[in-house]
Amino acid sequence: MTLINKSEVVIDSIRVSLTNQQRIVVLREVNGERYLTIWIGGYEAESIAIALQDIEVSRPQTHDLIKKVITSLQAELVRVEVSALKEDVFYASLVLDAYGQTLEVDCRPSDALAMAVRAHVPILVSNDILDAVGILPEKEIEQEPESPIKQPGLPMEERDDRLDVFDDFLKKLDMGSGKDDVPPPDPEPKSPES
Repeated sequence: MTLINKSEVVIDSIRVSLTNQQRIVVLREVNGERYLTIWIGGYEAESIAIALQDIEVSRPQTHDLIKKVITSLQAELVRVEVSALKEDVFYASLVLDAYGQTLEVDCRPSDALAMAVRAHVPILVSNDILDAVGILPEKEIEQEPESPIKQPGLPMEERDDRLDVFDDFLKKLDMGSGKDDVPPPDPEPKSPES
């Protein structure tokens, strides 16, 4: 497959969604400003993180095994490609050099990324994908609706003044130093008959 119409990316981060605890890998364009986010499984996120951080594991993981199989077959992983997006599903491939031939092996993007970080090979993404779903951070922030926390309509100085009152209150609050500051318990209530 030709390298035309593809951009190299690197793994910027792996994040956890606060709503459903799913993992998201964030890819950043090397020679550009676009970012691409892809939902991945927990196991794959862990596998990518282990390789990125060079953590030693006692037994090889699945991606380590695949890398060893490729090497033992005297083949070489040349690059990985995220090449298509169909009905909200990303498609990727491992590009191998085996006995002078280029082979493409279809796989999930998460597996391709886990292999790329182990073999230290480039990650390429189709420009069509980046054009369609890539994110330019500055533009996304400008289009974001105002949060109710921002107190629209007030000048920045007045917003800060409101916080200063709260800050002063906290500074004057005597939190005490420990258990000696706890008042003694009330004596047992007297019965109405006494």
